[in-house]
Amino acid sequence: MWEVVTEALGRLYPREQPWHVSYVAGEHVLEAGSVYPADGHWHYVTYGLGRRWGVELTFRLVRGAETDPPQWPFVTLEHMAGYANSLAEPLEEGQWVDLVGPITGFPFSGGPDTGLTVLILTADPELGDRFLQLVGVTEAEANGESEIADDRLMVTDPGRARPVQE
Repeated sequence: MWEVVTEALGRLYPREQPWHVSYVAGEHVLEAGSVYPADGHWHYVTYGLGRRWGVELTFRLVRGAETDPPQWPFVTLEHMAGYANSLAEPLEEGQWVDLVGPITGFPFSGGPDTGLTVLILTADPELGDRFLQLVGVTEAEANGESEIADDRLMVTDPGRARPVQE
């Protein structure tokens, strides 16, 4: 599956140099991850989940003025990969996972506080169904109590939802 990921992202971002992270075998579910600078966002992708399930995870994060990608999405992707491996059946498009806290892992991951607490899984709009994209939404959006903004690429912006007050 590594070749599939590398080829797919290489076609999508032929001129971009990705950032890579790798994980210690036996201590993490994922083997590695990459993030590509895209138009207005960072595009993260996993390596290693496909060996078991035939799909990899992606995540698109709104990009500001930063020159290096935030690292907290790798924590979220690793968490979701661990969750996927705990299941008897593979993750599928349309499923959602309530993290019962900020999708950013705040305050433990270095990510910002946010009211986005649910991850919805959908086929990555540019990579297809072998890549499940995680999309951060609020609990009200996940439950259908409020509308999710129409965005073809489904870029997650943690700043759009106020943190949940307890």
